This record gives sequence, structure tokens and C-alpha cells, in this order.
Amino acid sequence: MTAQVKSETGVLKLKVLGSRRLSNYFWAVVVLVGGLGFLLASVSSYTKINFLPFSNPTQLLFIPQGIAMGFYGIAALILGSFLMALLLWDVGGGYNEFNRETDQITIFRWGYPGKNRKVELTYPIGDIQSVRVTLKEGINPKRALYLNLRDRGDIPLTRVGQPVSLAELENQGAELARFMNVPLEGL
Repeated sequence: MTAQVKSETGVLKLKVLGSRRLSNYFWAVVVLVGGLGFLLASVSSYTKINFLPFSNPTQLLFIPQGIAMGFYGIAALILGSFLMALLLWDVGGGYNEFNRETDQITIFRWGYPGKNRKVELTYPIGDIQSVRVTLKEGINPKRALYLNLRDRGDIPLTRVGQPVSLAELENQGAELARFMNVPLEGL
């Protein structure tokens, strides 16, 4: 979550990174290339024509190795295509807008294609009780920023996946609490 717009008019807009992360691009390409390699190895073992420049899969028996490699290749191509579609759709991406002029908070995220592709939640700023920081260290660390709303519970503001650095999370939480004039909890 990075501050995108902060104007003198009382609007704070924070961009939220979705699935379009560098690591997701890397893994999508790796899975697609690997799946293509397995599929070409399978076809090479069946036709006895080498389609791979770095090895000779024509020496493999089609049954069972070629069939198994073909199955893995098709599965990897399907998975890689799905990962590429996630990147294209930018699932989880969006913004958090805090507008003191209209006295509203807008939380917007992109979802999967369909009738609920756009997820947009709007709340009055007066319903905010606090900004809460959650820290959990260990093997699977979790560092998240939440809005604590009256009668509605907590709404997550940070992205899912890679944990945000502690200093960045503290700065974002403090800036947000100061902007909306509410307490900061959890530190």
C-alpha cells in the first residue's frame, strides 16, 4: 500500500498491489516454459523427432515416461495460463480512498471476472473507531493494517502475500490514524 494522492482538500488515496507482483510474473513464466518443455519431451518420445535443443528425449519410451511427461506438461500449461490470467485481471489490486470532504471511506478491489468483478465498499468516516496494526512473527509472519469499524469488525487494508516491513507498516498506520483523527492500536 503506497500513498498515491494526498491533497490539501482532504483526500488520501492509497494504492494496493494485487497479483501483479514481480514474483508472480517470474513463476508464471517458469511454469509455462517448464510445461512446454515437458510437453515437447513427450511429443519427441512419441514421434522420435527431437524438438528440444538441449536434450534428446527420443530415447525415452513413450509408455510410461512420455505419457507421464505429457500429463505433467499439460497440467503445467494449464496452471501457467491461470497464473497469466490472474496477472492480466490484477486480482486483489485496487485502492483505499479516505475522503474527509464527503466523509466517506472507499475500499476498492478487483476480483475474478463475473458479476462481482468489482468489489467496492463504502463506509462513513464516523464509523471508524481506530486503525489497528497486527504483528505475528515466526515461520509465517503476518503484518497487516486494519480499520476497526463500529458494528462491522475489522477491514484489512494491506495486500495479501509478502509481509510489509515493520517501519513501513508503522508509518502507514500512523499517517492513516493522523489523517482520520482516530487512535492507532496494536503497537
